[in-house]
Amino acid sequence: MSDDRSIKNDKDKTVTDHPFDGADPSNPFGDGGKNMLDLMNEHHYEMTGWGLSKICFRDTDKILDIGCGGGMTVKRLHDMYPNAEITGVDYSETSIEKSTELNMAEVEKGSLKFVHASVESLPFKNNDFDKIVTVESFYFWPDPQENLKEVYRVLNDGGNFALIAEVYDNGNISEEQRRNIEKYGLYNPTINKFKELFEKAGFKNIEFNLKEEKEWICITAEK
Repeated sequence: MSDDRSIKNDKDKTVTDHPFDGADPSNPFGDGGKNMLDLMNEHHYEMTGWGLSKICFRDTDKILDIGCGGGMTVKRLHDMYPNAEITGVDYSETSIEKSTELNMAEVEKGSLKFVHASVESLPFKNNDFDKIVTVESFYFWPDPQENLKEVYRVLNDGGNFALIAEVYDNGNISEEQRRNIEKYGLYNPTINKFKELFEKAGFKNIEFNLKEEKEWICITAEK
């Protein structure tokens, strides 16, 4: 059924007053996108904690979160490692706004920052970060192989990268998950394909951590 309340925003996307309009997970926008980001912060909380436990952080680390979404991962990292230098980056302007709102006190103090940018071209120098994480964003990367090379470029020698996701191609994808994969065009590799991608990007010591009852995956690797 059509909705005559539709309007156009400044990105020429159709939006309405439904609470989840704009809830495109690849690029959330507007109030609907912010509502979705709130749900993501809650829904991914347990999985994110599990994944972050697979990498050894230090309080002196310089950390990057790619696809920072609603800003909860950055907040958790700051709470655990208050002296670390932490940056969140996201392609979505709405995600940057939401992440900043959630972490406003820390942003104003200068202990956290958020940058609007794409994983295609990260605005950081070579060997800039000790640790890099990405949670539930790899599905949307426009060129996974080249984008992993970009992650590798900005990671410090000996630094660690963690990719955390709640679904991967394990031959046991539910019908609902399959519909979402098709609907949003999600890139969802097998473990063997992940290994190939990481190796071609230059990573070593690649480890696959699986929580099979949840179908979660956390891939850790070293530069």
